[in-house]
Amino acid sequence: MREMTYAEAIRDAMSGEMRRDEGVFLMGEDIGVYGGAFGVTRGMLAEFGPERVRDTPISESAFVGAGTGAAMMGLRPIVELMFSDFMAVCYDQIINQAAKLRFMFGGKVTVPMVIRAASGGGTGAAAQHSQSLEAMFCHVPGLKVVAPSTPRDAKGLLISAIRDDNPVIFLEQKLLYGTKGAVPEGDYAIPLGSADVKREGGDVSVITYGRTVQMALDAAERLAREGVRVEVLDVRSLYPLDRGAIIGTSKKTGRVVVAHEAALFGGFGGEIVSVIADSEAFFHLDAPIKRVGALHCPIPFNPGLEAQVLPSAVRIEAAVREVITGGV
Repeated sequence: MREMTYAEAIRDAMSGEMRRDEGVFLMGEDIGVYGGAFGVTRGMLAEFGPERVRDTPISESAFVGAGTGAAMMGLRPIVELMFSDFMAVCYDQIINQAAKLRFMFGGKVTVPMVIRAASGGGTGAAAQHSQSLEAMFCHVPGLKVVAPSTPRDAKGLLISAIRDDNPVIFLEQKLLYGTKGAVPEGDYAIPLGSADVKREGGDVSVITYGRTVQMALDAAERLAREGVRVEVLDVRSLYPLDRGAIIGTSKKTGRVVVAHEAALFGGFGGEIVSVIADSEAFFHLDAPIKRVGALHCPIPFNPGLEAQVLPSAVRIEAAVREVITGGV
C-alpha cells in the first residue's frame, strides 16, 4: 500500500495499463503538455509520447467518434472529457454509436472504450460545468457506468473498465481529485458490479456513491457519538449494479437513506429504491425510505447558493434521524 490522491490513482491505473497493453491509448483536450484540466494526466506525455497521449481539437463529438472507431478496430482508447456536462455535445456518438454497435453487429465487433469525465459540483463552476448526469447514461443499454469514491476504488475500477469489452462511462467527481487514501501497489482490478461497505452498522443503511460517500461517513461518525450505528454502502458501480449488496444491507438494518449529488427528481437513487421495493428487503423495512439529493435546478455560481442546492453531510444526518424517529 502507498498513499496517493484520487487523481494520482487514476493516473497510476492508466499508466500501468498503457505499459501492459500497447493497444491502450489516451485522447482528449489539453491532456498532453498541459497535463489535463485537473492535472490527472501530468507527465504521461513524456513517458508515452504523442502517439499514445493525443491532444484533440475542441470537438467532443469528433474525438468520441474517433475513439469508438478505434475501439472497433481493436484498440482500447481512454477518452477524457474535461467535464461530464460536455457529454451533451457528443451524446449521439455515445448512445447511438458506442452503446449500440456491439449489439447491431451481432457481437462481431466490440467497443472497449472508457470515457472519463470530471463530474459534479462544489467548485463554483456554475450551471454548465457542475452537473451530475449519471442517470442519463445508466438508462442506455450497452453502457456501463462507474462512480468511484476513493483512490483505491478509482484505480481498481478503472483497470477493470479499461479491460472491459464494452464502453464504460467513468465519472470522477471534481472535489475527490485531491483526497488521499491507501492504494495497493501494482496491478489489481475491482470487478464492475461490486458494491463495498465503507462502514459497518446495524441501525440505518445509507446507500450512496461518489462524493456523497464521504458525506455519509461524516454523518455516520457524528451519529455514532449518540449510539446510532450507520452502515454506509458504496455502490460505486451504477451499471452493472450490485443488487445483492443493496438488498442485504436493507434487510440487515430495516431503515434506508439513499443519497447522491445529482438532482433528486429522476436521479439514480430512484433505481436503488426500486431494487429494495421489488425484493424481499421491502418486508424488512421499519420505516419509509428517504432520499437525499440536489434540488431540481441548475447549479448556481454563487458559493452560498450552490451549497444550498447540493446535498451535504448535515442533510444526510437529518434524513437518518427522520427514518429513525418517523418509522412505521
